[in-house]
Amino acid sequence: MKTTTSIKTTARTAGFLYLLQIPLGVFGIVYVPQALIVIGDPGKTVSNILANEFIFRLSIVSAILCALVTIATAVYIYRVLKSINKQQARWIVIFTIIVAPITILNELNNVAVLLLLKYPEYSPAFTPGQVNNLVSIFLDIHHYGLQLAGIFFGLWLFPMGYLVLRSTYIPKIIGILLMVTCLGYLLDFLIFFLLPGFNVIISEYTWLGEVLMVLWLLIKGVNAKRFEKWQEDQKLVLPGNPFPDPA
Repeated sequence: MKTTTSIKTTARTAGFLYLLQIPLGVFGIVYVPQALIVIGDPGKTVSNILANEFIFRLSIVSAILCALVTIATAVYIYRVLKSINKQQARWIVIFTIIVAPITILNELNNVAVLLLLKYPEYSPAFTPGQVNNLVSIFLDIHHYGLQLAGIFFGLWLFPMGYLVLRSTYIPKIIGILLMVTCLGYLLDFLIFFLLPGFNVIISEYTWLGEVLMVLWLLIKGVNAKRFEKWQEDQKLVLPGNPFPDPA
């Protein structure tokens, strides 16, 4: 009973952290760029950033916090799923450890934008038009950086989905949908770099797995009876076989 209570608490903590990623990521990575950046109009983009400097700075902090929270989320999900296969569960954490520094370092492009716009000593050799163009370049590089990070935001979902699929205490459909979500992120990366004229974002249609995972972890945690049975079955498994065959 103590083990079951502990795993449910761990699962709900994972769910809370996973949920926290959503407002942080949406605000820092989606909302602010869409609200401030005017494609094809560097002057208007610069005016928007200067008029909403605090929001722009807040987006940098939000993106960095999202990366750090993602690692914490992965650690707790690892604790929930490690009894299925510890080696494969580690990949959940490994992929987030890779994506976090990419995301954080990518925010230096937004910092460069602030340096150009707010500190004249960094741009004395440039005309206002040239500064605007440089700002556009840094914002474009930032966008490319997000696409690179998207590889690992997708990849951490595959081992998670696979282990959920192999578990008996989290619905298998969530595992399948998590792997579909992973595929959506990877297709977005390939389309962005190989088919730039194809303006379709696949992950906009494959996000259901993550939402269901968040809700399940927060509301249910794990299926207590099935988790207890899984633990009992584990004791009957011969060494070297990480996957018991529960009745």
